[in-house]
Amino acid sequence: MTTAPASGLRFGYGTNGFANHRLDDALRVLADLGYQGVALTLDHDHLDPFGPDLAARVAAVGRRLAELNLGVVIETGARYLLDPWRKHAPTLLHDDSALRVEFLRRAVAIGADLGAEAVSYWSGVRPTGVDPATAWDRLVAGCAELVDVADDAGTVLGFEPEPGMLVADIADWQRLRTALGAPPHFGITLDIGHCRCLEPLPVPDCVEQVAAHLVNVQIDDMRRGVHEHLEFGTGEIDFPPVLRALSDAGYAGLVAVELPRHSHAAPTVAARSIEFLRAAEAAGRAAPGPTTGAAGRAAPGPTTGAAGTPVAAVPDRATASGPPG
Repeated sequence: MTTAPASGLRFGYGTNGFANHRLDDALRVLADLGYQGVALTLDHDHLDPFGPDLAARVAAVGRRLAELNLGVVIETGARYLLDPWRKHAPTLLHDDSALRVEFLRRAVAIGADLGAEAVSYWSGVRPTGVDPATAWDRLVAGCAELVDVADDAGTVLGFEPEPGMLVADIADWQRLRTALGAPPHFGITLDIGHCRCLEPLPVPDCVEQVAAHLVNVQIDDMRRGVHEHLEFGTGEIDFPPVLRALSDAGYAGLVAVELPRHSHAAPTVAARSIEFLRAAEAAGRAAPGPTTGAAGRAAPGPTTGAAGTPVAAVPDRATASGPPG
């Protein structure tokens, strides 16, 4: 078993990148590789929140996490868990959002039982036929209900801006937080790749911008204007300054690899990923000067949404097709 070196950052891996493994096997592989936590996507094959004997299964997973000394965050981006025909549907924006609300309620309860560091979720893509104002009102109402549920459970929420969704970037998240009255346990899930994809600031500056509210970090490589989760070193992000920015911000949560389309080679990709991250973290600690790297800077000109549509030309970015995850 490989032991991770002492470090200020705790690297994890998303179980949506181990979709072809049993959950128990995935947890063992990740622990053996030296990961310190998992981003657990509740799904039909990984702790199905609608399956039988839920309490017993949650307890078993909790014991396994403790045995392997793995921290956990709960992710809710399962593709077809709620509807076998429509990916990610229904969301909080749909006319029939009750099943999504119930799913998120169960996610919060599971997170509380597992001692999860955060429960992460997103807005969804604005459905055809739902105007932007109605979609926004539905989102605020649904989030307000979930904030109350999470407060009662003692659970932290991490809301993730997602390219192509109604809440696509940090500015949208800030607007949503304000609309909710700035709840103290309503934080942000920051995907490092998304910062490179569409944020106007350099990636390390994005970390600094939300540091006070950062409760969950997903990490992957990406190119400007293209929402595609890439292995490290195959996109455009300069990672040492990003990891240094996280350390400088005092972030103590999981930094979990988010590669949902790499399950076919999960153990190999996970091994490459943690070695890359360890090396990048060491380089970030050793480098003098500011944390902003040239490769993390926003390129000039319009960016593109998930479907390749220039974001600058789309009045409501949520009209773009949903994210590739």
